Amino acid sequence: MLINEKTWSFIRQHADDDVRKLALQGVKDAEVDLQLALQQIAGRQTARRKLPSWAAVEGIVYPPHLNMEQCSSEQTARYKASLTPIPSPKGEGSDVFVDLTGGFGVDFYWMSQRFKQRVYVEQNESLCTISSHNFEVLGHKCSVCCCDTATYLTTMPHVDLIYMDPARRNEHGGRAYGIEDCSPNVLELLPLLMEKANRVMLKLSPMLDWRKAVEDLKYVSEVHIVSVDNECKELLLLLDQERSADLRVVCVNDDSCFEFFPGQGKIVPEERNDFSLGEKRPFAIGETAFLYEPNASIMKAGCFEEVGQGFPVQQISQNSHLFLSSVEIEDFLGRRFQISSISSMNKQELRTALKEVERANISVRNFPLSADQLRKKLKLKDGGDVYIFATTMSDGEHRLFICRKIG
Repeated sequence: MLINEKTWSFIRQHADDDVRKLALQGVKDAEVDLQLALQQIAGRQTARRKLPSWAAVEGIVYPPHLNMEQCSSEQTARYKASLTPIPSPKGEGSDVFVDLTGGFGVDFYWMSQRFKQRVYVEQNESLCTISSHNFEVLGHKCSVCCCDTATYLTTMPHVDLIYMDPARRNEHGGRAYGIEDCSPNVLELLPLLMEKANRVMLKLSPMLDWRKAVEDLKYVSEVHIVSVDNECKELLLLLDQERSADLRVVCVNDDSCFEFFPGQGKIVPEERNDFSLGEKRPFAIGETAFLYEPNASIMKAGCFEEVGQGFPVQQISQNSHLFLSSVEIEDFLGRRFQISSISSMNKQELRTALKEVERANISVRNFPLSADQLRKKLKLKDGGDVYIFATTMSDGEHRLFICRKIG
């Protein structure tokens, strides 16, 4: 993709301007490609948030808005890079990495760093052109192949690692979540993928049921559920012909990590077992001072029993996904709250518990009212530093936990 100097000058001059206003103002110089310039300005503004390393490099070319929104962030790309195996010094396909769905090339750039042979495959000619240019600007030596995924996979040699991020939109532009609904269909390509690589890494929709994916894909050795700022972003599956019997599940949220082995009763780090509460007993609310809400990755994993084993906490009830403890746990993987009071839905109790509360952040878990309905019933405004968790206890009683956030 060639951008002439007049257009580059316009891009630099308006790098921080509102793209919508620029579009309305237009441009008098006919040599300035306004549409392309607006795409670059908007792309770089997005990159400052998602790809700060690239945004700092002069000459990077950005694709249309949809591709920028769909590409991985630098943070998640670097995480995937940390999972790439160290290439074996000997053996078929050693030191070769292939990304079969290259896209804008963000994952490819970081994941392929430690490999000597790097192959980027993408069927979209425009993205191939953009990525080839950017890799040259970044000094990243690699092979760029504009080709259909299945076609390239059929003819490629054996390699160390294959990476795929199937498109999660159907032919009508609607979102697709099931593995079989994405393009390319990984289930159809699975035998060939496992034949062509020592390991395969798949990036799938965070909406997908990871247990079903593990069942469907057979060769999964590791599941990584990746969240950023407590928002679940990616579901990563590592497939290995020589996988061990123990499936490893890792819940990542920014710098925190919780690792467990489903069905094996093992939690990592193992030191957390020192926190074991031993035999569980009915929880006495009067003893409780703290409430804990697991982060988004743990919520997605559904590893609530493992959390109960790894920390000195007990679930409020099976479907609440909230935990109580009589001690403050500074390294709990999620949000921490100190409980000010606990109330039933009795009007008199509510008046006492909420006597000095005018506004609150309300969350409902396994509760008959929505957050908005409960806020209206309690006559509270939204926001403030009070947090109310409404849930159903194991005995079927409804309770409100009025809390203040810690940290």
